[in-house]
Amino acid sequence: MKSAAAERQVWPDFAAIVRGRASVRYFDGRPVARPLLEQILEAGAWAPSPHGRQPWRFAVLTRLDRKRQLADAMGEAWQFQLAMDGDAPEVIAARREGSRRRVIEAPALVVPCLYLAVLDRYPDTGRQQAEELMAVQSLGAATQNMLLMAYALGLDAGWMCAPLFCPDVVATALGLPNDLTPHALIAVGYRGREPRRRPHLPLAELIVLDD
Repeated sequence: MKSAAAERQVWPDFAAIVRGRASVRYFDGRPVARPLLEQILEAGAWAPSPHGRQPWRFAVLTRLDRKRQLADAMGEAWQFQLAMDGDAPEVIAARREGSRRRVIEAPALVVPCLYLAVLDRYPDTGRQQAEELMAVQSLGAATQNMLLMAYALGLDAGWMCAPLFCPDVVATALGLPNDLTPHALIAVGYRGREPRRRPHLPLAELIVLDD
């Protein structure tokens, strides 16, 4: 009888998928077929999570009016925050327009949201905070799964963290339930420009203990 490890499907090109994925900011305008989007979302649903609870939900946007509504709402919040940072008005305008373009021009957007209602409850603050932190970590794992699946399907994606800075604004713009907290945007489509890749640290600098 074959062992489970022997029967496991092997993807010899997985390393190429991990290294090939990049954060894409420009798309060529082609729509993303619904079956492909569902495969991406399904990959997110298979991420590890605390107690297997899957403490996340996904909002999907493909309509232009919905994307504009979200971009405008986030743009106002970001403009206010950049002004607090003391950025020049022309810098604020350029950065806001760049962010708005990324949201509107993406053929599809996935909004990963944290959903804490399914978590275990503890009487002490320390363990409850750890439980919620596990949920946030698992949301990141779900997001990475979706990014990798998008690339494996011949698509590209960009992970945008803007909702972290204005979760209430995003939730209101999308009409999300009160128990969902938007944490990110994943822009999905077919790349229109080659992405700018930042250098990665060598592995020797990342390992702090190898005993």
